[in-house]
Amino acid sequence: MKLEGLHLRQLDGVTCGPTVAVVAGALLDPRYRARLSSSEWFATEQTRVHAEVNRIWPRRLGTTPSGMVRAVNMHRGVRYRWRLFRGRWDELADVLRAVEAGWPVAMLIGRFVPRHWVLIVDAAGDDCECYEPSSGEVRSVDVNDLRRSRLRGLGYPRPFAFVLPSSATRSATS
Repeated sequence: MKLEGLHLRQLDGVTCGPTVAVVAGALLDPRYRARLSSSEWFATEQTRVHAEVNRIWPRRLGTTPSGMVRAVNMHRGVRYRWRLFRGRWDELADVLRAVEAGWPVAMLIGRFVPRHWVLIVDAAGDDCECYEPSSGEVRSVDVNDLRRSRLRGLGYPRPFAFVLPSSATRSATS
């Protein structure tokens, strides 16, 4: 699925998480993906997902990593989990392996505190392709910049957490 040109943008300043969850669901589930042709459905679905995953946590504070896990796990019976970014020593092997196998990986980023969700949708060589929901664009990020907390083009420089398939998940095509 090509995200470029679809103009899939978040509704407001606090729906980056639900928007990333909807796009991840579309990448994982062909029936869910078919609904993306309607911009009205996309907007309504962001609101629905936001309410579903933030029952206790205040919506104005965004989506927690466990909320993102719940949202993504609603699709295709896959099991996602979340983990913290381990700083410059993080090899990101699990993240890159998942993306290279066709699984989208949500990444929580910020400066001093976690503030924004993006979705890693592809990886090749030294680059990752990240869907950025406030612009609706897919932007290239250098993996070494990710490891060094020097992200550019995504709004914030530092990764805080990843939501990725559990190790039991084999490949997106199986």
